Amino acid sequence: MSERKIVQGLNNLEKALSRLEEALKVGRDNSLYIDGTIQRFEFTIELYWKTLRRLLEAEGLVTKTPRETLKQAYAVGWLKNEEAWLQMLKDRNETSHIYNEKMAQNIYENIEGYFPEMKSTFIELQGKYGKEMI
Repeated sequence: MSERKIVQGLNNLEKALSRLEEALKVGRDNSLYIDGTIQRFEFTIELYWKTLRRLLEAEGLVTKTPRETLKQAYAVGWLKNEEAWLQMLKDRNETSHIYNEKMAQNIYENIEGYFPEMKSTFIELQGKYGKEMI
């Protein structure tokens, strides 16, 4: 795995997290904001697991699926709350396949709770890998 791809993945993830944070600050008064926040959450989770997979590969660990990647990232100590990350993945999968307004509201509320975990994990990964790659 090239260092360039790892740095690019971390940069893309940082931008996605920033966009998600921006959406969460807008609030939930409008269904368009909720839908937009969920969409940003979906692509942030997608970037997260793919970035984690690249980092694991750089460590000599190969994973194939998002779930396997999250479990392995937890096993090596990069993720602090395995249950939360697996729930994030489940929420992402549910929103990608069906739309239900009540479910959207629930997932939006979950995203508000997930965000601190997502951000702190990114800060740790960036501290470990961002500086090593520069």
